[in-house]
Amino acid sequence: MLIVVSPAKSLDYESPLPTKKHSEPRMLDHSRELVAAMAKKSPRDISKMMRVSESLGELNHERFQDWETPFTTENARPALLAFTGDVYIGMDARGSFGERDYTQAQKTLRILSGLYGVLRPLDLMQAYRLEMGSSLVTGRGKDLYGFWGGHITDTLNADLAASPGAQALINLASNEYFGAVDASRIDGRVVSPVFLDSKDGGDYKIVSFFAKRARGAMAGWIVRERIKSVAGLKAFTAMGYRHDRERSTVDQPVFIREDGGMT
Repeated sequence: MLIVVSPAKSLDYESPLPTKKHSEPRMLDHSRELVAAMAKKSPRDISKMMRVSESLGELNHERFQDWETPFTTENARPALLAFTGDVYIGMDARGSFGERDYTQAQKTLRILSGLYGVLRPLDLMQAYRLEMGSSLVTGRGKDLYGFWGGHITDTLNADLAASPGAQALINLASNEYFGAVDASRIDGRVVSPVFLDSKDGGDYKIVSFFAKRARGAMAGWIVRERIKSVAGLKAFTAMGYRHDRERSTVDQPVFIREDGGMT
């Protein structure tokens, strides 16, 4: 099985690294094209395109100006240990992964990225912000979906063929990022878990904050427990969630949680 997750806006390039393992991104030629396009934009252009504040526009302008290859452990860090958003808090790689878990994650976990396409957990990356939904016009199209075209899907298929366990892609990414994947061309099942919460006895619904952390928690659990089958996902109980057979379908297992687990 192969797991896909989204990246995060928040980054950590300061704290000590728990592993020395690292690898090089495989789609850097494409990344260079995007950086070249973004480096020509002013801070104001970047703020407008990304719909962020002027200060964030300035920060990301500086990042694109400073971006350079080759990547080393001095100017970059492994993607899994650079992202710090809710998905990565839920995954808790820093607190729960040992060296063998990082090796396992490298085989079975992928991070979809607007700038890097497909990142393995230990792939070095330099700081950036470029959401997959960005309307960046390039010679390849009007946005990043057009720019990446079939490259992301092709890379996932190659990784899926090499990953241990069943031929299934476990989609734990957001709609924005999974939109860069042509699910109809994936060589295997596409399974998209759903996490629902109920508060005060009300209807079950997706709560974005909790769902992000739950997706990360499931990704980390699959890695640590070496889950190798879709059926094995039903045993997931982290954060108080439990599999709900009645709400689930073959390719969309549903996990529910009552308000007792909403902390």
